[in-house]
Amino acid sequence: MNIRRLIPTTALVGAAALGLTTLTACSSDAGDGRKDGKLDVVASFYPMQFLAERIGGDAVHVSTLTKPGVEPHDLEISPRQTADLSKAGLVVYLKGLQPSVDRAIAQADPEHVADAASYTTLEDHGTEVEGDHGGEEGHDGHAHSGDAAADPHIWLDPVRYAQVAKGVGKALEKADPDHAETFKKNTTALVKQLNTLDQDFRSGLKDRSSDTFITTHAAFGYLSERYGLRQEAISGLDPEAEPSPARVKALHTIAKKDKVNTVFFETLVSDRTAKTLAGDLHLRTDVLDPIEGIGSKSKGDDYLQVMRSNLEALRKALGAK
Repeated sequence: MNIRRLIPTTALVGAAALGLTTLTACSSDAGDGRKDGKLDVVASFYPMQFLAERIGGDAVHVSTLTKPGVEPHDLEISPRQTADLSKAGLVVYLKGLQPSVDRAIAQADPEHVADAASYTTLEDHGTEVEGDHGGEEGHDGHAHSGDAAADPHIWLDPVRYAQVAKGVGKALEKADPDHAETFKKNTTALVKQLNTLDQDFRSGLKDRSSDTFITTHAAFGYLSERYGLRQEAISGLDPEAEPSPARVKALHTIAKKDKVNTVFFETLVSDRTAKTLAGDLHLRTDVLDPIEGIGSKSKGDDYLQVMRSNLEALRKALGAK
């Protein structure tokens, strides 16, 4: 007996329609840039994740390519992650910081992309960056060492980071027009917080006895320019690079001449070189966090908290009143 003949034709048609509906729904969820009904936003690393979460709010689902505790410069993108990028509703990244992410985005070609580097200006920085001490806008005049290269660490300058926040807000509005008003409201609130942070740095560092600080790698060039400080980095823009003997010798001279009392290290890379230098010079050590990720050693739960921890560390090291 042919059992299929016992099933009414209308039942077969209904089952087929139900299967088609289910398939269409799954495909839509996987390919329309949404996850659980929310815009699916993929961030390349923590500073981009922070912006997407603060501006997107409850209207977005945010994931990050760089997991907590992972040094973002070392990230390698898997084929599956590349495929996921092509389905995302918006990808937020910083071109030039993570080569593997740049390649993956070029290959995936997602419909909506927010490149933080396109919303502000990037400059060439080296191991030494000196801000202008005479003007309100410390970034207008500066001197760089000869090993300068394009510096991606724009998020450590609250003013530049606010510019990026506005750009990410616009990108979210374009990717999800239905929630444009929410994104505008959240962008305005975040920019206000970043402006307050900028003012806190200006006032907090105003009365200081020194301008020079030594840190592990050259992540704080934009911050130095903004507030008239002088960054002397042990290594360059690559946090894993080993300093040359000539650079170590130069730092010994700088530390003594400028009466440096602290050598800063960070949370995601080895502190061995910084502590060796500090030991040789009989200086104290402290954390100055480039906020490339939030981990168990971070002095704060988010960007704003860690930046304020950085401010207090700089105030102490530079003798601010």
